[in-house]
Amino acid sequence: MSEHKRIGEKIRKLREVRDLSVEELAEQCQCNPELISQLESGHLVPSLAPLLKIARGLGVRLGTFLDDDPHSGAIITRTGHHESSVRFSGLGTSNLSTLDFFSLAPNKKDRHMEPFLVDIHPTVAEDCMLSSHEGEEFIYVLSGQIEVTYGKDIHLLSADDSIYYDSVVPHEVRAAGETPARILAVVYTPM
Repeated sequence: MSEHKRIGEKIRKLREVRDLSVEELAEQCQCNPELISQLESGHLVPSLAPLLKIARGLGVRLGTFLDDDPHSGAIITRTGHHESSVRFSGLGTSNLSTLDFFSLAPNKKDRHMEPFLVDIHPTVAEDCMLSSHEGEEFIYVLSGQIEVTYGKDIHLLSADDSIYYDSVVPHEVRAAGETPARILAVVYTPM
């Protein structure tokens, strides 16, 4: 089963356990019901912002969609042994994947931060889609260059640069130019 279909299945199961219709969940998380239906069916590559809203609407943390077997002890991720990637769309509502997320704390129970390695694939500039959600994000560029749109400002970051921002401000992260980039991203969303 593909990763975005697995995420969609988890959303559906959590929604059904809570005895919510798609429309009721959409109202709770202020999302379009069609978006939730497409995510649940696996026909849409999820974007991080709506997933955060859906997690909040279901009363779970974002990692719930990514974990299979939560552990309460320390989690160590060794070089070259990252969990399989989760592909997200950086384009809002799309069936294209521009961001590959590799969890650095898979299965860590009750965590408040979501650390990821993220491979960012180049996109067309017209595809920019700002998102916002509660919380904070920290990004450290490992390789390549990224462009971070934060509100009305655009920041160009290269390897060893970092940025920390409030996620409630509309933002978007993309590869700068036609070369892929890799970042360390830590996302915090309050429960």
